[in-house]
Amino acid sequence: MPDHVCTGDGRRLRVEESGDPRGRPVFLLHGMPGSRVGPKPRSMFLHQRGARLISYDRPGYGGSDRLPGRRVADVVQDVADVADALDVDRFAVAGRSGGAPHALACAALLPDRVTRAAALVGWAPRDAEGLDWYAGMAPSNVTDLSTAANDPERFAARLIPRSAAIRSDPARLLEELREDLTADDRLIVSDNTIRSMLLRNYREALRTSPYGWIDDALALTGAWGFDPALIEVPVLLWHGQHDVFSPASHASWLADRIPRATAVLEPTAAHFASLRALPAVLDWLLSAPVEAA
Repeated sequence: MPDHVCTGDGRRLRVEESGDPRGRPVFLLHGMPGSRVGPKPRSMFLHQRGARLISYDRPGYGGSDRLPGRRVADVVQDVADVADALDVDRFAVAGRSGGAPHALACAALLPDRVTRAAALVGWAPRDAEGLDWYAGMAPSNVTDLSTAANDPERFAARLIPRSAAIRSDPARLLEELREDLTADDRLIVSDNTIRSMLLRNYREALRTSPYGWIDDALALTGAWGFDPALIEVPVLLWHGQHDVFSPASHASWLADRIPRATAVLEPTAAHFASLRALPAVLDWLLSAPVEAA
């Protein structure tokens, strides 16, 4: 398989596959900051499930060219270009954290190609009617995301040196987050295997530039370019009740509006517990009838 795919507008996207190359395809869209090498189930699990897992670096991250000014909806053409290059017609899609809105965009705007979609610990649109978007969110996230929404230049100026420091020492990001982590999340990120995957993920995400992270934040706090209420395919919304990075109220808002949504709210979980949930979520994605895949 190619390690890069060229988009219709001439950009290069870095791509990685794992699992069964003849299995049922599932796109896994990484978090923020993140990359194609982010946490995922072991290859043996994927082979056992008959899953062909496709990951790629969103523009500006890792080995993918930047797309300045991108919206969440712009992910759709990139996913379609990757799928076409890999000779994939229909597929499921999952996104975690910052990748979750992008998975919903694929479900909304590629209804003839996406069989099912899963959004784990994601956000609702910032202009979501009736939702207090920042309620229950950690103060650090409120500061970062409100600055991204209201003063993008200031946000970028702050994030550039911060991302350079994290690139040199990826553990710095986990230390930054530590004060806001629940006891359960601290246990998860202290697991040696998960911690190693996260540090590799952050290092690769910021390897070439900070702009994947900057553009993600601007896209997530700006107009998404699609209406989640128009999603027609089955959607699984997984969330932890105690998440302070993307509060559970966001998943509830989405569940009330997406017609075929199934909401799973874990009462003792928070943000990083979504890593433990991913195998079960993949099982759900792969349980779509074969004729729909």
